Amino acid sequence: MTLKEESQRFTKLLYKAFYDCDTDAEQALQELETLFVTIRNMACPQIKNMPCKRWDDFKSNIPDLYASLKKDAEAIYNNDPAAQSIEEIYLAYPGFFAISIYRMARVFFKLNLPLIPRLMTEYAHRITGIDIHPGATIGASFFIDHGTGVVIGETTEIHDRVKVYQGVTLGALTVKKQHQNTKRHPTIEQNVTIYANATILGGNTIIGENSVIGGNTWLTESVPANSIVTHNHQVEIFSKNKK
Repeated sequence: MTLKEESQRFTKLLYKAFYDCDTDAEQALQELETLFVTIRNMACPQIKNMPCKRWDDFKSNIPDLYASLKKDAEAIYNNDPAAQSIEEIYLAYPGFFAISIYRMARVFFKLNLPLIPRLMTEYAHRITGIDIHPGATIGASFFIDHGTGVVIGETTEIHDRVKVYQGVTLGALTVKKQHQNTKRHPTIEQNVTIYANATILGGNTIIGENSVIGGNTWLTESVPANSIVTHNHQVEIFSKNKK
């Protein structure tokens, strides 16, 4: 539980160092270094005091991490007519918060540190209702609108400039332990929009670039580039004389 709490403290402090003008960035970095060593040693007691998985390994990723998050915030601002400012996105958008924590956790994941990245993304999940596995690969300028109920599985691949709305699931077609080391989740190519409550399943499922996936659709097969996929609604009007 201490590891969970300290991982969340690290996550919150890093977010504040990026976006809170009242947080002293240099002081925050010093505290983050201490927290990094603490959670690293708790997650991997066998490497305690060894030179691998150093704070410098994480810190070297911070400029690219910040630049990537700036692109995400700009994508939200440019695509959401309700967004009044970038500052509003930093403070009030659950989609941006979840993406930010995912990208922070992804650095830990790529350093092969166990538990910590999952604890970070689960913290964001608890706050926002958005569940992104740190193993997922997500490209630049990612936009989650509203966000509640979004699920993005471990082996999902999302290319640049993808927009996702609330309730979207990018999941596995079957859930079996023997498939643990296989690609189980779909690939979403660039410039795709996926509307609310769409479900896309399977490691062999590829959504071609520039496609639009309508709300409430269910896909387990690939669709080519430039497709529009819709859920067909049936409307039946009852006669007033029908009993």
